[in-house]
Amino acid sequence: MSKRTRDESPQKQAMRELMKEYLKNNDVQVKNGTDVNSVMRDMMSVLLEGVLDEELDEELGYSKYDYRNKDTDNSRNGHSSKTIHTSYSDMEVAIPRDRNGDFEPQVIKKYQNTVTQDMEEKIISMYAKGMTTTDIESHMR
Repeated sequence: MSKRTRDESPQKQAMRELMKEYLKNNDVQVKNGTDVNSVMRDMMSVLLEGVLDEELDEELGYSKYDYRNKDTDNSRNGHSSKTIHTSYSDMEVAIPRDRNGDFEPQVIKKYQNTVTQDMEEKIISMYAKGMTTTDIESHMR
């Protein structure tokens, strides 16, 4: 086992394995900075959508398939697409909606169309340290 792998946290080792598997299973070749940006854009999109879904779970008081604990008349109402400008290029993000129209996302606020590099770095860093999307969402607030 190399020194690099031996000194890594379990979360970083798990992230390394996930990335290896992702690159292999999707036949992604990383040969230059453009390829790295593409992978980072996809990762950032997935992370942001996960955090937004967790925000809606918290707002509604129940998770997506947990109807037994539903204690509100409001419910999910699909997603709307939003183009977000990042340092990795523009990306489409699915923003969840609620039926009553009360949901106000905090990570990507209404009418916000840019994610700052500082926010990107924080999200990726927290995810790499093993935080769940719920943990990241509560920390970003």
